[in-house]
Amino acid sequence: MLLQKVLSGSTHGAPIELLVRGACQLDDEVLNQAPDQLALAIYNISFNTQTTRKPPKQGAERRRRPEVRSVVGGVSAVVFAISAASAQTTAPTTAPVEDFRPSSLNQPGQQYPQVNSQGYARFRIVAPDAKAVKVSLGLGGRGGTVLTKAPDGSWIGTSEGPLDEGFHYYHLTVDGGTFNDPGTLNFYGSTRWESGIEIPAHDADFYALKDVPHGNVQQVLFASPSTGSQRRAFVYTPPGYDATKATRYPVLYLQHGWGEDETAWSNQGHANLILDNLIAAGRAKPFLIVMTYGMTNDIRPGAPRGLASFDINPFRTVLVDELMPYIDSHFRTLPDARHRAMAGLSMGGFETKLIAPKNLDKFAYIGLLSGGTFSLEDINSTPAFKDKVKLVFVSFGSRELDRGGSNLPPGAPSSDPRANAAALKAAGINSVFYVSPETAHEFLTWRRSLYEMAPLLFR
Repeated sequence: MLLQKVLSGSTHGAPIELLVRGACQLDDEVLNQAPDQLALAIYNISFNTQTTRKPPKQGAERRRRPEVRSVVGGVSAVVFAISAASAQTTAPTTAPVEDFRPSSLNQPGQQYPQVNSQGYARFRIVAPDAKAVKVSLGLGGRGGTVLTKAPDGSWIGTSEGPLDEGFHYYHLTVDGGTFNDPGTLNFYGSTRWESGIEIPAHDADFYALKDVPHGNVQQVLFASPSTGSQRRAFVYTPPGYDATKATRYPVLYLQHGWGEDETAWSNQGHANLILDNLIAAGRAKPFLIVMTYGMTNDIRPGAPRGLASFDINPFRTVLVDELMPYIDSHFRTLPDARHRAMAGLSMGGFETKLIAPKNLDKFAYIGLLSGGTFSLEDINSTPAFKDKVKLVFVSFGSRELDRGGSNLPPGAPSSDPRANAAALKAAGINSVFYVSPETAHEFLTWRRSLYEMAPLLFR
């Protein structure tokens, strides 16, 4: 079935409208729904079951938790990021330890939300006239924590179990209305600005802000005749770029997931800090990262034709014919395929798969981060792929691959992408497959993936 082709890699560049519609047999009425209803519809059609929540083994480390997927996070791999990261929780075995501290993403001076050493999250909202307050964790808002009203008019509650390490979106539902938490910073996801919370990761050092030379992330505006607009991109230039005027650099074009925008990789993903730290350690060559919005109009579920109106070709024009010439003329790049890469997370990975193989005169390095795989069928149907492509990097979170007994977990690839990666390697292609341990379709998976991929680029 087409769903298997979508997730295993045998799509041959079909329009996303056909992939989404065909894989899940959706009509316009379903495709035009709001994000959470659309995700639920696709989930029900495609899988019909939810993964059973199982408690962790006694004494196991917090990060070693079984698969628990929200509906939205679960289907995101099927529909190329209906939304991106979703909060994963584990049923508690003991009461939370009372060592809560403010989240690192809080607004200055704000004490809530808080996280503890086990990964629990605690929220406090001042809404004295409200009748009900709930914290909805994960893009699309499925699941969450019901808050209890205190005598002072505030509402307080703690997540039912530890959350996965890393970044998570959330919002508040107050008497049926959707609001952001005034205590924390906002991040663009789920086609809106959402609140964000960071659960400290045991391996956070690789994306930490350190005392090392730092690059610069700057906004650029470029003309897009094909869309009749001025479009925005963010460009990371590595440490030393402004000091060494004669040096030219390779470029990675790095795409976000569905529902996000060009701010995602630097804000939620810490791409700039990851590169700063790798370069300082001598593990990666200095290169530019270009991040731009991966759509060509304001497509939203709920708008006329919604997802069905998305077509990769207009974005290909923006990226290849408009943005890339702008970057090469305004920055000191090495403007050839051997010094150019394209990669993306989730939907951005699938965009990469649709664009890069058809433009091998532009890209020699390709990365799909939770965004599908390449099969031998794909490679054999693409002239010169074996000769021109220097790297195929494919990654997933371990929970995206976990088959969990007799039922496929929501979002799991229908054929093991490890086999595809091994087949490519056996065919003489530089194929690298990476699995992020104990993570799902979420930003810690993609931070780790970039960290693993970056040292392999432009070698």
